[in-house]
Amino acid sequence: MLDFTPWDALLQRYVNDVGSVNYSAWQQESLEQLKSWLFKVESFDLPTSCPSGVQLAYWINLYNAGVIFQVLERYPIPSIFPRFFNIPNGLSFWRFFSRRILSQGRYSLNQIEHQILRQQFQEPRIHFALVCAARGCPLLRNQAYYPDTVFEQLEADALRFIQNPQKVRYDSVTHTLYCSKILKWYGKDFLRVSPSVAEYIQGYLQAEMASADEPQLAYLDYDWSLNAQ
Repeated sequence: MLDFTPWDALLQRYVNDVGSVNYSAWQQESLEQLKSWLFKVESFDLPTSCPSGVQLAYWINLYNAGVIFQVLERYPIPSIFPRFFNIPNGLSFWRFFSRRILSQGRYSLNQIEHQILRQQFQEPRIHFALVCAARGCPLLRNQAYYPDTVFEQLEADALRFIQNPQKVRYDSVTHTLYCSKILKWYGKDFLRVSPSVAEYIQGYLQAEMASADEPQLAYLDYDWSLNAQ
């Protein structure tokens, strides 16, 4: 049976209300506990006939836990996208997402996100729930996703992300919509459910975006620094 309560307890213990992670304490106190839970969950053969809520909760929790585990194994690090002599290390960044989460495990972060979640579900709100340990990411929930509440949680995540001016903001003077690059990188996922990215966002910013005209889109710089406390 799937049991997300150990993961939920770890999140409540080490993640604050604004999504920052106490990696130092987690590494010292509970790294093996997380590894043990990850092994059990990753080894579970999830039937494809399971309801979508079960599958979404499983894969989102596994992704976020996998990110945390990989950071904890290497902590202290300033970012998952390191720089050497101020030059981004693209190889290290690629390996973070392409290596297996557990050395003897089955999945990489890229497999979970791109080959499973994005391909099997027309659910763009996953991009407000998957957190790759960067400050530019959505805020990490300090609770697990559960099958019976995952859709409500995703809707709350979308609302929190889009109504956060650090991620999305509308300038009524210039009629410009400034967006996180997440909405650019995964634009086609949002276009599956909306005529445009701007119209998708407007569903969450109706008061601010009262104009009937399509706004100009601009994308904010992405902060790759670690989401640490």
